[in-house]
Amino acid sequence: MNDTNVQRAARMDTATLSDALDRCGIQGQCHRIQPRSTDFRMAGRAWTLLYGPAGLPAGTVGDYIDEVPEGAVVVLDNGGRDDATVWGDILTEVAHRKGVAGTVIDGVNRDVALCLELGYPVYSLASYMRTGKDRVQVEATQVPVTIGGARVAPGDIVRGDADGVVVIPQAHEETVLAAAEAIEQAEDAIRAAVRAGSSLREARSQLGYHRLQTREAS
Repeated sequence: MNDTNVQRAARMDTATLSDALDRCGIQGQCHRIQPRSTDFRMAGRAWTLLYGPAGLPAGTVGDYIDEVPEGAVVVLDNGGRDDATVWGDILTEVAHRKGVAGTVIDGVNRDVALCLELGYPVYSLASYMRTGKDRVQVEATQVPVTIGGARVAPGDIVRGDADGVVVIPQAHEETVLAAAEAIEQAEDAIRAAVRAGSSLREARSQLGYHRLQTREAS
């Protein structure tokens, strides 16, 4: 699917999008969520899943991957647990074959070697080998979840790069993307001015660098 706003987000780095989120007063930075490789890049719309502690008898960790569309980002909320994984090599292989854009986990994953080999982007708190089977279970799919302190709803734009992950709420994506593009343009102009002989102080002053991410008055 030709999704213009996902393409716009993909052209910008997470630092610029983070500044735009600050400018718009939106908490969209996923704290402590990091790529398993700094080479990973992804952009797509969120397909979400919420985990909870396993009941008795334990529920399933889920066969949801068959439902995730091409180009989506799988977003798994495991409540920040670091003692049980919810993503491994089978899911990585299937997601890669389906053309899924990447995976984001508020928790841990395992089988890092395969995601590195395939170049399939996985973002999480860490890697750990212990299975989540009989420890966690699916509570709901396609519901709002929390990743690194940021709210993620189905259909939100998720962008990841070497610095981490940001989420752009679907209801505000046009405003955030326009702000990010303006910030990027200003920063490019600062670089150009410095290359042309201006001092950094002068270039930043003229182009309003110190106010670029300041929250706009409502």
